[in-house]
Formats: sequence, C-alpha cells, structure tokens
Amino acid sequence: MDKRTGLPVVGMVGGGQLARMTHQAAISLGQSLRVLAAGENESAGLVAGEVVQGHHTDLDALRAFAKDVDVLTFDHEHVPGEHLLTLAMEGFVLRPAPDALGVAQNKLVMRELMAGLDVPGPAFAEVSTVDDVVAFGAAHAWPVVLKAARGGYDGKGVWMLDTAQQARELVPELLAAGTPLLVEEKVAMRRELSALVARSPFGQGAAYPVVETVQSAGINTEVLAPAPGLSAARTQEAQDLALRIAATLKVTGLLAVELFETEDGLLVNELAMRPHNSGHWTMDGARTSQFEQHLRAVLDYPLGRTDLLAPACVMANVLGAEVAPEMSPDERLHHLFARFPDVKVHLYGKEERPGRKLGHVNMLGEDMEALRDQALLAAHWLSHAVWLDGHEIH
Repeated sequence: MDKRTGLPVVGMVGGGQLARMTHQAAISLGQSLRVLAAGENESAGLVAGEVVQGHHTDLDALRAFAKDVDVLTFDHEHVPGEHLLTLAMEGFVLRPAPDALGVAQNKLVMRELMAGLDVPGPAFAEVSTVDDVVAFGAAHAWPVVLKAARGGYDGKGVWMLDTAQQARELVPELLAAGTPLLVEEKVAMRRELSALVARSPFGQGAAYPVVETVQSAGINTEVLAPAPGLSAARTQEAQDLALRIAATLKVTGLLAVELFETEDGLLVNELAMRPHNSGHWTMDGARTSQFEQHLRAVLDYPLGRTDLLAPACVMANVLGAEVAPEMSPDERLHHLFARFPDVKVHLYGKEERPGRKLGHVNMLGEDMEALRDQALLAAHWLSHAVWLDGHEIH
C-alpha cells in the first residue's frame, strides 16, 4: 500500500509501450504504477515515475520488485514459467496467475487445452521431427503453418511452408537450435477478428465490441471497431467464447482472443493475457480504455463500461519506415495536426527502426471507410513524412 495515497500499488513487469499506456491510465486512478524495465530508455521508463531496472528473466530482480507492490502484472508473456510459480509459492499476488499465463506463453499448450474444452481451432500437431510436418502436410494439404511454441509475436516465429521440401530444409535447423515447434493447417478465412474481455478475481466479466484486425506481413496495421458487417449473433458468439475461456482459465485482467472468421464459423488463433494491440482503439473510442480496465481488473475493482463513444473507431499502427525521414517527429506532428485536427496520436518514445511499432493513431466518427483512409494517411505520415494521397505540404 502506498502510504502517501492510501491506494494499493500495482507493479508491471516489462517496460514497453503497454506499460507506458497503463501508466497513463494509472495516473487518473491515483495509482502508483511501478515498472520493472530492462533499461532506462525503454518506452515506459521514459515516463513512469517509479521505474526499477531489472530483467524479466532474473528471479532475484523479480522477487525484489514484487516485494514493494501489492499485485504483480505483465506487459508481455516472456517471464519464465518457473519464476512465476516460485513467486506465487512465496506468496506474491500475480494477476494473471501462473497457470493462466502459462497457457498464453506456449502455443502448443494453448492448442491442447482449447481442444480439450471443445473450443474451435485449426487442426494442429506437435513437431518433434521433420517427418511430423511432412505427415501433417500430407494429411491436411499443403501449405501448412509452422510455429514456434514460445516467444513468437508480430509474425516472428511463424513460417508458411508450401512443400515437404521446404519443411525438410527448415525444420531440422529450428529443432537443432532448440526451438519447440507445432504445425497447423492453413485456415481459409474471411478475415481476422479479436474479442477483448476482462475478468476480475471476483469473477466479474466485461466484453468489448468485437473488432476486425488487418494484418500485413504478420503485423497488425489496422483495427476496425466494431468489425464491419459482423452480425449480432456472431458478435455474441465471439464474446461468449472469450468470456468462457477467461472464466475457465481463471484469467485476471485482460484477455484478447484472436479469431479467424471462416465460412463455417469462428476459430481461435491465439490468446494474450494483457493489454493488446487490438484494444488500442479503446483509448479514445470506448467508455473505458483497455488499460484502465486492466488496472481495475487486477485490483478487483468493479469493471468499467465498454461501449463505443461513436459509431466507428479506427486504429492504425505507426510502423517505422525502411529509411527514417529527415523531418523530425516534432515537425511531422505539426503538419499532421494541421491537416487532421481531430486525430488522436499515441507515440511510444521509441527509436525509429524499419517495421518497429512506434505508436498508433485513432480516428473516431461515423463513416468507417473515411476513417480508415484518414487513419492510414496519418499513420504513414508519422512514419514516413510522406502523404500517401499526394497531398502537398506548403
């Protein structure tokens, strides 16, 4: 408990942009968010008032950090499972708990558990040898999707294999490097969706509008809220599925259920137990942002309302250009606000690198297609200092 405020202290492991934006929400709630960051120049380390330097793989650093907070939560899933179990056995409060977080940490464990719960998903198999992949491809048809069971994100740790020969070339190399693998069928999908829900230790649940996520090279570029043309029945199905998973796993905090929409229904792709890129639109487009909701949930406060503030909201990620523009970020903001005074900008304070998530923009209004055009223009301008529509700067 923070004696200065009389409020509990939340500690977040990880100093990235999710911790940075959680810190923003914590300010309004009077919370003293503390951050365990690997370096002082990490995204959250630049803004949070109470930053402890330490690595998430260092048990001693985790233990020392946990001693000074009331509840421990996470901005990524990369803390070793054995460390999480040790901290829980020593009496520290972890939300989500190790058993739940372990499901999100390992894609094979997640697939096996979801199958046991009769949650729909693509066919899959564990990979111990290259023959496992070859046999799977023969049984389910090529191409197939090879995944690292641990550690992959934003398209990393995912390989599309079109032939058995490609499998024979790649799989032995990955197995020799100690990469745990699974193989999945390539799903014929209409689009990707995300169902974001929250659950408190008390057991209260809350579901956000289901959104469509647009991917490019495995990286989320846009989020459309609500998902255009999604029926009320399909929306309810996705929300109910996400809430059932959260309750079954006893998730505390946020759960993002990434989904494939197919001709036959919904399939679960992946799970994330933290604030999620598909929920960044909530910062400006929902009654309660995902970051405030996560704090409410891990503190066991009653959850906030999740309804949209306008008929439509579009989020576009700002991804680093191949060559960083000479124009400074400050000057880019000047021009952007002159053209789009209603755009909401969220920059993460990161060094510019090709493809890196540097921030995102939100556009709120009534016309989804118009908002998409504006959000993509704004995001591309911030990363490239070039207007995609040929708009001149005077």
